Amino acid sequence: MENQDQIWSYVERKAEPMIGLSDAVWDVPELNYGEFASCALHKNALEAQGFRVTTNVGGLPTAVMGEAGAGGPVIAILGEYDALPGLSQAAGEATHMPLPGDGSGHGCGHNLLGSAALLAATAVKDWLAETGAPGRVRYYGCPAEEGGAGKGFMVREGVFDDVDIAITWHPAHFAGVFPAASLANQIIDFTFTGRASHAAAAPHLGRSALDAAELMNVGVNYMREHMLPSSRIHYAYQDAGGVAPNVVQSRTVIRYTVRATELDELLRLTARVRKIADGAALMTETMVSSAVLSGMANLLGNTTLEHVLQANLERLGPPQFDEADRAFAQSIRESLTPEDIAAPFVAACLPIDPEKSLCDAILPYRSDSFRTMMGSTDVGDVSWVVPTAQALGATCAIGTPFHTWQMTAQGKSPLAHKGMVHVAKAMAGTAIDVLRDETLLARVKREHAEKIAKTPYVSPIPPDVQPPLVVRAVQAA
Repeated sequence: MENQDQIWSYVERKAEPMIGLSDAVWDVPELNYGEFASCALHKNALEAQGFRVTTNVGGLPTAVMGEAGAGGPVIAILGEYDALPGLSQAAGEATHMPLPGDGSGHGCGHNLLGSAALLAATAVKDWLAETGAPGRVRYYGCPAEEGGAGKGFMVREGVFDDVDIAITWHPAHFAGVFPAASLANQIIDFTFTGRASHAAAAPHLGRSALDAAELMNVGVNYMREHMLPSSRIHYAYQDAGGVAPNVVQSRTVIRYTVRATELDELLRLTARVRKIADGAALMTETMVSSAVLSGMANLLGNTTLEHVLQANLERLGPPQFDEADRAFAQSIRESLTPEDIAAPFVAACLPIDPEKSLCDAILPYRSDSFRTMMGSTDVGDVSWVVPTAQALGATCAIGTPFHTWQMTAQGKSPLAHKGMVHVAKAMAGTAIDVLRDETLLARVKREHAEKIAKTPYVSPIPPDVQPPLVVRAVQAA
């Protein structure tokens, strides 16, 4: 217990500058691979805290790594700072009030995510320096989690090859251990090429790429009955072929996201989708080509490490929210439907309490939380090459849907700040538990090795696919 109190005091000592970092990142929301200002803020914070800093990590201009300590095991604490389009919102307002600008916003709380991870890493750095214990802590600032698979490209480049364990977290309604349940995915563009013609005078000469894409959609939709119910497929037109209905569309591009609970099932399902695309091209006498844009593996759990994280959370107890926090949370809830408010309780397998506006307990370990409402995360790829544990931090009103203006509105609130400091303590405590116990580290690594021996990791990103890097805009003098 004394050991935990010590590391928690290190977290509290550095909380204010990291809360400032979180708010500064909230102020400059940037999308996948364009997080130049956010990455610079994290780089500056790392340098200010005395980390040895590496930029352009894994060949990604908006990835940064800070390391401290010497010898011993290497503990990675993973952060993110990418935002989402269309989710601009004034901070602290419980009605929809978009800000001027490009419309982006931190609707998934990644401004908090990176800052709390860096806060935890800083506390571990200070603990290592004061105790002289062997070991290294690394903060990884990772770009493009929102569909861009930044960590997947970093894994492919060997960035985590010498790491012993990884710890991370995600903003949520409750505090607890993030169950190792996510969907592996691939994002694929299918391009159909046909022949243009006058749709009235010479329709027989045309070969419609749009028809091919629509037939592909029909085929995939009929396939849904014959795939696992936990799998997911979504699509969106990138180029429907033009706006003139009297021209047979000669080129159409449609983007598919294919998801499955297991990596091998994902690869089987994408092969079936490709066959349907080939069939649609055959039916319409068009040609089809495809390009994988990105992919993510499902999360691979490590129960040994997750138990350590759970123990730290239980020793901490829930975040200490005050009446002002609860009042703000309640004002956010007034903008939500009863279904919104109930959804987190259902997903977390908890009794529904419509009166509860904020987390007041630690989730029981592995309660199947969120297993029926899974998304995808590139933390999954890290978990296949490094034993990984992920926490949930209580940073929003219960019922807040992710990827909404309501989530953005809470990103600079005192309740969000309390939640990020709380989860930083749990991550830092987990890190030093592993650093102080060689036997525990060996058990963690043995469990991981046994799992990947049965099912080796295969990157869902083909080796020839490169990240869609953004060219940094040059400011005019």
